[in-house]
Order: sequence, then C-alpha cells, then structure tokens
Amino acid sequence: MSAAADPKPQPASFRAAFLHRTFVVIWTATVVSNVGSWMYSAASAWLMTTLTQDAVLIALVQAVSNLPVFLFALPAGALADVFDKRKFLLVLESLTTVFAAIFAVIVWLGLATPVNLLLFTLIISLFGALTTPAWQAVVPQLVPRKDLAAAVTANGVGINVSRAIGPAIGGAAIAGLGITSPFVVNAISNLGVIGSLIWWRPAKTTHSPLRSESIGGAMAAGLRYARNSPPLRATLIRAAGFFLFASAYWALLPLVAKTRLAGGAELYGVLLGAIGAGAVAGAFAMARLKARLGPDRLMAAGMLGTAATLVLYGFARDPVTAFLASVLAGISWIAVLATLTVSTQVSLPDWVRARGLALFTTVYFGGLTIGSVIWGKLATDYGLPAAHFVAAAGMVAAIALTWRWKLQGDEDAGDLMPSMHWPAPAPSEPIQDDRGPVLITVEYQVRPKDRAAFLEALQDLKLERRRDGAYRWGVYEDVANQGRIIETFLVASWIEHLRQHERVTNADLVIQSYARKFQLEGEPKVTHLIAAEP
Repeated sequence: MSAAADPKPQPASFRAAFLHRTFVVIWTATVVSNVGSWMYSAASAWLMTTLTQDAVLIALVQAVSNLPVFLFALPAGALADVFDKRKFLLVLESLTTVFAAIFAVIVWLGLATPVNLLLFTLIISLFGALTTPAWQAVVPQLVPRKDLAAAVTANGVGINVSRAIGPAIGGAAIAGLGITSPFVVNAISNLGVIGSLIWWRPAKTTHSPLRSESIGGAMAAGLRYARNSPPLRATLIRAAGFFLFASAYWALLPLVAKTRLAGGAELYGVLLGAIGAGAVAGAFAMARLKARLGPDRLMAAGMLGTAATLVLYGFARDPVTAFLASVLAGISWIAVLATLTVSTQVSLPDWVRARGLALFTTVYFGGLTIGSVIWGKLATDYGLPAAHFVAAAGMVAAIALTWRWKLQGDEDAGDLMPSMHWPAPAPSEPIQDDRGPVLITVEYQVRPKDRAAFLEALQDLKLERRRDGAYRWGVYEDVANQGRIIETFLVASWIEHLRQHERVTNADLVIQSYARKFQLEGEPKVTHLIAAEP
C-alpha cells in the first residue's frame, strides 16, 4: 500500500494574527477609535445635509476627508521612516483627540456651519493623513513575517467592523441623543489608542550609524524607489484604476439615502453598516479565495463586484436594493483593499516601507478625493443614476486597461532583509558626508559569447542600483579589449552611497550573484571616484 500523499497546506486565516498579544491590544484600541471615527464620518456627512442641499458641498465632506492624505501622505511617510514611529504616533493621536473635542463643543453650542464643518474635517483628516503611513509601517513589528498577510487582512476586518458598527451607532445616537453625541464619542474613543501606544514597547532595532536623511531627501528616495520597483509601480497603477471609480458610491451614498430612498440618518447608518458587515463576511473567505484565484484575478473579481454595486445603487429606489448593494460593496472592497495592501507591503524593504505605503495611500485617497468631486458634479448636472452608471462603466474598463500590471502575493515576495554583503569602501583619507557626486565603476571581464546574456542580466542590476540611491546608470564596453565591460552609476553624495550599502537586500544579492556568474575569474574590480574639489 502506497504512502498517503501529504495533505495540501491550508491557506492561513486572518485569525492567525490574533495569536500575538501586542497586535491584539493595538488592534482592539484602533477598532474602538475607528468606531468613533466612523460615527464622526457619518455624522459630519449627515450634518452637512442639514446645513445645505448643495450636492457639491455634501460630496466635499468626503473629498475634504481624503484630500490631506492625498497631499501629505508622502511627507508623512518620510517622517515615519526618519523618526521613531511610536513617539510620532503618540503626538499626532493626542492632537487628533484635542481637535475632535473642540469641534464636539462647537456642534453642542449650535455653531456648526458648512465652513467650520469642512475646516475641522480637514484638520482632523490632516492628522489622520500624517499617521496613516506610520500605522501601516508598524504592522510588521507586531507579527512575524509569516503572519503579515493575516495581519493586513485582520486590519481590514477591524476597519470594516468599525464601519459596520460606527455608522449604525452614529445614526441611532443622532436620532436618540442628538447630532452632538457622535462627535463627543469620537473624541473619547481615541484615548484607547493613546494608552496602547504608551503601553507598547517595540523591540529594539539596530540603528544605522549614519546621519538621518533629511525630509526632502527621504521623500526623493521614496519616489526613486517606487519608480524603479516594478512590483510597487504595478500595485500603484492597479490601485489608481480602482479607487477613482469606487469613490462614487462613498461620495454619493448620503444623497442616495436621503433623496432616492427618502430616508434619514438611521438609514444612512444602516447602509454604511452593511458595507462594513459585507467586508467582514468577505474577510473570512479571503484566504481561500486568494489561494484559488491569486491576487490578480481576486482583484478583478472585486472590481467587477464594485461595478455591480454601482449599477444597483443607480437603480435603487427601495432600501432592500440599496442594502444588497452595500453588502456587495463591502465584500468587493475588502477583496481589493487587502490584495493591494499585501502587494504593497511585500514589495518594500524596511528602510523605505513607510514611504512606499505612503505612496499607496496617496493613490488611494487621491482617487477618492478626485473621484468624489467628479461624481458629485456629475450627479448635480445629470442625476444620481447617471453618475453611478458612468462610474460602473469606468470600473469595468479599468480592469482591462490595468491588467498587464501584475500584483504580488505574500508567496511572491523576495527576501527584502538587508544583506550587508557589500564590503565597506576604504578611502585613503576621511571624506565629508555631503561631498559628491560619487561615481562607482564595476569592471567585468566576460566571454564574448556571453555578452548578450550578461547585458540582459545587468538590466535587473540597473533597477537595483537606482532603487537604492543611484540617479544615473550606464554600461560601457572596451573597443580594444573584447569582453571588458564597465558598469557605472552616480550617487549624489558620499553618505548616500554609504546608505546604499545598508539598503541592499538578500533579493538584490541574488540579482548581483547571477550577473557575477559571467565574470571570467576572480571578483569584478570596484572603484569609487568622487568629484574633485580645487
């Protein structure tokens, strides 16, 4: 009798993340805070409908909520990579609590206007924008690498649990206790996050002996990395194709509830809660769906589901249709968002993680912000159904137009831990950190018959050099010595080249090792040249 075959490994559930105590504490605190935030979001959108009937102003609540993330995510990511993330979060979460409390008092005194509602929404959203990349970047510190995808999905579950609970509680609170109550709860709910950050003691990491990057330099490094990282670039393109059109139902849902369904704050809260409940339900099936479909087809399925959602909202004239559309919206949302977030996380080494996540966040909220204005204007000029149908058609078109850019799953990622295999340069005398530019040359001797394969291998090396700091790269061959090929790259300063040594990953080592297999004998000759000063 033959031995039984090994059972097929089961995909890891998001529940694996809850085996880690630190993750559980911080996740619980953020869920409570997000409940308050969703109560604030639902209440502010509804408050605007009581202050004005202008569809553009109502849609602007959503746009203003997302605009700061669009504008400030990249600087926020640079700050999070440069400074201590825990302290950074503590300061900003405290400021969020203060301003949320001030606006609660304004609403309580009956002084709310469209202008100050938009202003305080903008300020509170600004603090949220500054914390978003840092929150995303600390996730790998809360769980081991094998549970990263589970933690990302669990965070999505947390957001959607709060989305399911918050708006429903907010609508009930408005009906039972008045419009002020959600704003008060929002201010109080953030105290748990502050407490969890005070309690958390992250593991000590080895800090680079090099001077910290400037904020401008850190931002430039993040943009350079994204431009030269095919997996990250593909993720950002796919994200842009989704969020621009998905923003339609978020921006127009208050109007659907009020004008199409003749409902009140309670119905609006129920519809938002149904989106959250759908997302939570979808999260339980996410691991198996991902294992069956893979990231690209799962993303496409989520986009098709969102298109169907938009069509249902366009036809909705009764609460049941709108409720079903909201559940489908939530299922589709978690499928897309979890897939995109994992693809972003596994494309980034630690040194640029917050900046890469900030770029994803910029695309995310940029699509929601721009889309909110577009769909609000379209709804004003041509009606709500037309706006929903146009957005649905755009979503379907985006699937085809962005399909060539492939997403990463957690099983696709290379080892992005620092390899530290580059030998330290040995200058004959001390060099000032800011002196430059620095020209590095790597001289190879390869067989003439291997020339084409070697030059192709160098193209992958080109992206690695540029990701880690080079602003120019080239390859030259000796006309008098066949097979002598010299790779060159320029780095802005000496300290930036030293940072290159720290940024090279184990995945980069694989690329470099493959290229060096073509070397005839010994190691390629590496030379460091620095701009001569009089």
